[in-house]
Amino acid sequence: MSIALANAKYSFGLKGDVSSNVWYLDEQNVIYPSGANLVVFNIDQKSQKFIPCGAGSEGITALAVSPNKRYAAVAEKRAERPSITIFDLSTLRKRKVLVVPEASSREYVSIAFSPDSKYLISQLASPDWSLCYWQWEKAKTIASVKSNGGTSFPIRQVSFNPQDNTQVCVIGEKIFKLFRYNEGNLKQFAFMKSEPQNYLCQAWLSEDRLVLGTDSGKVQLFEVGELKNEFDVQLSSRGSADSSGRGSSAKRSHDPLRVECITTFSKGFICSGGSGILHLFEKTEDKNVYRKLRAISLWDGAALSSSSMAPPPPSSTMEAQGSELNILNLALSPSEDNLICSTRNQQLYNLTLSATDLGKGTGAFEFLSSSFHHGDITGMDVCIRKPIIATCSTDKSVRIWNFETNSLDLYKEFAEEAHSVALHPSGLIALVGFSEKLRLVNILIDDIRPFKEFMIRGCRECAFSHGGHVFAAANTNLIQLFSTYTFENIGNLKGHNGKVRCIKWSPDDNKIVSCSMDGAVYEWNVLTYKRERECVLKSCSYTSLAITADLKSTFAVGSDRTLKEIWLAESSTLHQVPAGDVVLTQVSLSHSGKMLFVGTSSGNIRCMKFPLTESGEYLEHQAHSLAVSKMHMSYDDQYLFSVGQDGSLFCFRVSDKEGRLKRDKDIAYSEEVLVTRSDLEDKNSTMAELRTRVDELKMENEYQLRLKDMNYGEKIKDLTDKFLQEIEALKTKNEMLKTEKEKKEAKHAEQTQELLDSHNKELQEIENSNNQKLMGEYEKYQELQARSQKLQEDYERQISSMIEEREDKLEQVTEHYQIMLQEKSQQIDKENDEHRQQIREYEKLQRQTEEDADQEILDLKNRYERQLRERWEENTKLRGEAGILNKKVSSLTDEIKRLKEDIGSLKQEVKKRDSIISSLRTDIDGLKREIQERDDTIQDKEKRIYDLKKKNQELEKFKFVLDYKIKELRRQMEPRENEIRRMKEQIRKMETELGDFSRDNKAMQLSMDQKDLKLKAATKEMLKERQQIHDLKVEISNMKAGLYGTTRFIQEPKALKEAMKDLYRNHLQDYDEQAIADHNLEKDVHTEYTRQREHLERSVASLRKKLTKDTEIHRTDTIRVMQENVSLLKEINELRSELKKTRVLAHDLEAGLTIARKQGFDDKAAIASSKPVTPATGLGKMEPQDNSRLIEMQKVEISRLRAKIRELEGMRLPPSGTKLPPVHSVPLPVQ
Repeated sequence: MSIALANAKYSFGLKGDVSSNVWYLDEQNVIYPSGANLVVFNIDQKSQKFIPCGAGSEGITALAVSPNKRYAAVAEKRAERPSITIFDLSTLRKRKVLVVPEASSREYVSIAFSPDSKYLISQLASPDWSLCYWQWEKAKTIASVKSNGGTSFPIRQVSFNPQDNTQVCVIGEKIFKLFRYNEGNLKQFAFMKSEPQNYLCQAWLSEDRLVLGTDSGKVQLFEVGELKNEFDVQLSSRGSADSSGRGSSAKRSHDPLRVECITTFSKGFICSGGSGILHLFEKTEDKNVYRKLRAISLWDGAALSSSSMAPPPPSSTMEAQGSELNILNLALSPSEDNLICSTRNQQLYNLTLSATDLGKGTGAFEFLSSSFHHGDITGMDVCIRKPIIATCSTDKSVRIWNFETNSLDLYKEFAEEAHSVALHPSGLIALVGFSEKLRLVNILIDDIRPFKEFMIRGCRECAFSHGGHVFAAANTNLIQLFSTYTFENIGNLKGHNGKVRCIKWSPDDNKIVSCSMDGAVYEWNVLTYKRERECVLKSCSYTSLAITADLKSTFAVGSDRTLKEIWLAESSTLHQVPAGDVVLTQVSLSHSGKMLFVGTSSGNIRCMKFPLTESGEYLEHQAHSLAVSKMHMSYDDQYLFSVGQDGSLFCFRVSDKEGRLKRDKDIAYSEEVLVTRSDLEDKNSTMAELRTRVDELKMENEYQLRLKDMNYGEKIKDLTDKFLQEIEALKTKNEMLKTEKEKKEAKHAEQTQELLDSHNKELQEIENSNNQKLMGEYEKYQELQARSQKLQEDYERQISSMIEEREDKLEQVTEHYQIMLQEKSQQIDKENDEHRQQIREYEKLQRQTEEDADQEILDLKNRYERQLRERWEENTKLRGEAGILNKKVSSLTDEIKRLKEDIGSLKQEVKKRDSIISSLRTDIDGLKREIQERDDTIQDKEKRIYDLKKKNQELEKFKFVLDYKIKELRRQMEPRENEIRRMKEQIRKMETELGDFSRDNKAMQLSMDQKDLKLKAATKEMLKERQQIHDLKVEISNMKAGLYGTTRFIQEPKALKEAMKDLYRNHLQDYDEQAIADHNLEKDVHTEYTRQREHLERSVASLRKKLTKDTEIHRTDTIRVMQENVSLLKEINELRSELKKTRVLAHDLEAGLTIARKQGFDDKAAIASSKPVTPATGLGKMEPQDNSRLIEMQKVEISRLRAKIRELEGMRLPPSGTKLPPVHSVPLPVQ
């Protein structure tokens, strides 16, 4: 014995009557209510997480998410007192439960979080209409007030100021109030100054501005309770709708346009207006004016496109819906890129808002996940061979859902309501029971198409056999059996006295078990069409049953609030499990016979302990907000499906108590789809056209490739010629640049030499002048330092003398005024005692007067409130009596009309039945003829099929030939493609060679530049050597000529000697003297350089020592002067404060003396003694003007000295490479 677990996997549905029923948690996750759960839906992954509400809840009435997106508040309706549950969105667990103990209301109208997410505001419904201010983390109400002021007008919505968690706005019918929380109370402020209207929604634009939507199609802008502007959405929306072609449907709706929701974004606000229309307003430079950007409508056909295969509703259906498409709630994503809206018909739409589309007419609505039912779901069935579910609803739609992909596969709306649906085991056919007829429909790949009708009105239950060859349909209290393939009524099962509510086939399709509202459970033999076993309990109206595979046990639920295990073999009940205070509506048994589930009227699913026991243990899971209408299990026992009267479909994953899945068999689902011949022919023709188009595109592409190859070849040739011409031009230009470069280098060398010479000369002059200035400034600095020290000593002497004089005079004044202060203190104490006694008497008198006034006010208030209440009760009583009388009169009139209509309808029914009998006889004859005609048609079709098969064979041959031609064309294309690749490779190689040539040219150019430089140097050296050789040759020729001239004196020794001396003087003496002079000069220069260098090094070392020592002395003096200045400033401030205190004391004493004079006191001595301490003589013999002038002069002198010190410290020393004057000429500073 075990209890199975059912974990919610997916939900299709939205609870539309919840205030603020959709919120963004982040860019990917959205939260909304479905049934009795909160669903966290991931938009990207299409996955869901569930947050179940509390036990005993009668439904969710309001939803709110905190601004930090961490918490969600859910208001639930309950039988006794409503509650608010706070959930943590990160863990999906319950955090707090808020309950008002003294509340008499059963539900909350609206709730909202404060901007810091610490407080919560809630609005109770009738009759309390209390506005409660919560500190929800402590589950405590810290303030409450009746927001409607005791009137009967309802409240619509409450909200917090987005910048102030103490301000709350409340709107409703003729109600607009602003409350502020202060010291434990909610007090109204900023009273409305205009005539109130019926307000439906609100949104804050800023800290003190908000917009309100009305039921008259207007949006009003308020600032601190004052109406600033009004926007007529009704006129603009109709005008824009007419201009865009989408307003005709809105005009046909007789309901007035209502602004039922509004939200703000960074550029303005978005509001609803009319049936399925959103209006976008943008702010302008004037803060009170908003400009309408555009209107987006759901009536556009593209607006209802979905990612699923479901087609959008037809326009005629949408027009019939009218106000059902009114948008009730809006949710804007944090990035303001997407907008989700929920409508009155329980649908969720997504609209993409982008900066490019805001001012344009683009953009359309899409379903957030898929479209949902918006009426009671009356029928459901699960397919055996496919993972699909079929549902039908009072919204006149039939939908096919895929529970593996969690999507809507097919959707179709009909002209009448559907009451039941059954799926064929193959998933290709379905039965749908409408109000007028039972229809057999084909489930095509993209449509649900009826192809056979049966004259069964209001069929509430139908079911296919497990083999699919027969189906059973309930016709009130009769069960009719039809052949699936011949559509013949093969038998009728008669015996029920009430309407049949459930039909179950046995696994072998030989038996049927049914139950009805007359309390009967029958087992039928399908072969003999007779009842074999039964169990009747007239006190119970059965609604659902489940049977075991061996038909030994039957489980049934009904109106008596019990689950029964019936043994039909003995017509007895084995077990009867009570359900408590709820009615069990549905029961489902797994195909393995090991798990049992029941659905309740409260919408919960119970997993029963199986086999059943008398105690009836179970686990309860919350699913729907209203009663469960149908419940089935998948054929592999993996999933449990349930639908309810709230229009939602829930899919549960079934497992045992340890979380293991129970799978006794694996099923491979089929993937076949049903397609009509016409659709297939259309698609084949489309494919043929596309193939032809592909061939044409291939040929066109080949032609374009050939043209491109030719163009590229010509371009390559042109580029090659162009590059060769550019190379020649660059070579010529390079030669010209080389020549120009040589000229500019020579000119630059000459200019550089001239600049160096002039610079060296100027540098020498500047250094000499700076040395002289430095010496002069140093002497001035010594004089200023001595003067500053002298001034400092004089200033200190003056300060010390002033301090001594001030202390003497202060002692004298203190002694005199202390005596007077004692006398005045005694007098003040006496006056204070008298004053306190008067104050006590006055307070006592005031308290007595206030108590008398309060009592009188309270008596008047109670008397008038009692009179008002009596008048109000009398008025209410009279209104109720008048309403009752009006209702009685109208009900009697309606009853008379109804009876007359019934009489007429009965007469018409008799005539209609007679005509039906005659028409049926005619139909029987026609059907016989039709059978004969169809046999002939079948033979013709068979012949046609044979011809088509032959044609198909010929097409196959033609296809083979075309395939061969395609291969040949591909083989012809390959050489051309190879040639293209070869040419591209050749182009790449040529580009590589061109790059190599460019690099070689650069290297050769550098080599040529180097060689040119070497050649110039060699040329210069050669010219120099040639000049020397020429000079030497001239000198040698001159010597030879002189030597030749001496030969004439060969016989005269003296003359020869003189001639030789002259020859020496002319040619060799200058050379020897020059050599000796050059040698001596070089030696002197070296000696002088060594001496100067040693002198400069010694000078630099001594100057550095002096600079370090002077810097330290200056720094010490500067610190000392700063400290003295600080102390002086401190003393000056102290003197000023003492002077101020003395003046205050003098003022007090003068006031005391004035009072004393009035009392006859002699104050001449006191005035005489107070003269020496007047401010004019308070700082010694010097006048105040002289003192201030002296201080200012000292400050100016100190600032000038500091600037001089900084200038001297920052002055740079002269460079060490210059020549300084001799050391003895530098004056040493006096230490």
